[in-house]
Amino acid sequence: MKQGLVQVYFGRGKGKTTAAIGQGIRATGHSLKVYMIQFLKGNYKYGEVSTLKAVPNFELKQFGSPELIAEPGDFDLEEGKKALDFAKKIIMSDEYDIVILDEVGVAISMNVISVEPVLELIKNKPEKVELILTGGPQMHPKIKEVADLVTEMKMIKHYYSSQGIVSRYGIEY
Repeated sequence: MKQGLVQVYFGRGKGKTTAAIGQGIRATGHSLKVYMIQFLKGNYKYGEVSTLKAVPNFELKQFGSPELIAEPGDFDLEEGKKALDFAKKIIMSDEYDIVILDEVGVAISMNVISVEPVLELIKNKPEKVELILTGGPQMHPKIKEVADLVTEMKMIKHYYSSQGIVSRYGIEY
């Protein structure tokens, strides 16, 4: 690609990570190279992990605790720093066309990382690198401001709250 842009997916609705993965899969179909870095999802066997490892030109690395955290501890802060350092290395390597920073918005909102280094990554990324950032209900306003595409996933109805159905294997994880 000659011009890589910055895409952001956030909101209360389902599908942020799925959208980013879909974009990555589409790119690999055109022989582009994709690297997905997952914040706050360390070593958990989400359904996409084993599948993506089998997709040519799609690499994935997870950072953080495999359990959901309410308050970040020292381990979480360490993992956040490792993930940021690794993201910088991958983005600047000139080896990948698309880099996905999955759940980076949540990592920022939980103070696992600060927004400034993410803004630096966006500002200094090579021109040809497409950067895709996902997050939870919120994305930092400064990131939304510098992004080229911002999509908010809006929940209209969700079976978690309307039917009391919990996360389902193969669907939510």
